[in-house]
Amino acid sequence: MTSRINAHTTCPGCREEVYLDELVKGRCPLCGSDIGDFDEQENELDEFFDRSDLPWLVFHYFLFKRFLEMGASPLQVMQLANEYGDRVIHEIGQKPDTRFMLEVPRTRIDQIKPKRCAGCGKFYISGGKKVVTGDLSTPGFRFLFFCPEC
Repeated sequence: MTSRINAHTTCPGCREEVYLDELVKGRCPLCGSDIGDFDEQENELDEFFDRSDLPWLVFHYFLFKRFLEMGASPLQVMQLANEYGDRVIHEIGQKPDTRFMLEVPRTRIDQIKPKRCAGCGKFYISGGKKVVTGDLSTPGFRFLFFCPEC
């Protein structure tokens, strides 16, 4: 059993007794009103959650999960999510550019079947790279192949 800090105070908003270890950023957990002399140290994580909201967190989670399942690099996915967030913030009033292109690993079938290069149009069998491309505002996406020369 854990021991509770016995320091408590009365909330000025709801007039309930609140223990100091229950405060959330110096605010009452019941009504959210500010409790006077209690200053909690904010770290970088708290600042992150202050700037973001739940819909953006959910969007980033599902975007990350979807592209990670396709085999995209986590760094590429995070850069895409950050670029999309910056585009939306800077282009308020305009339709943001939501197109994406991420490199993904080739499957065994992709390594042996003939492919047409999306850059130059010629057929090739081995080498090259596979990318997934699409638009975040539409549900579909497609895979493109590029030959080693492109």
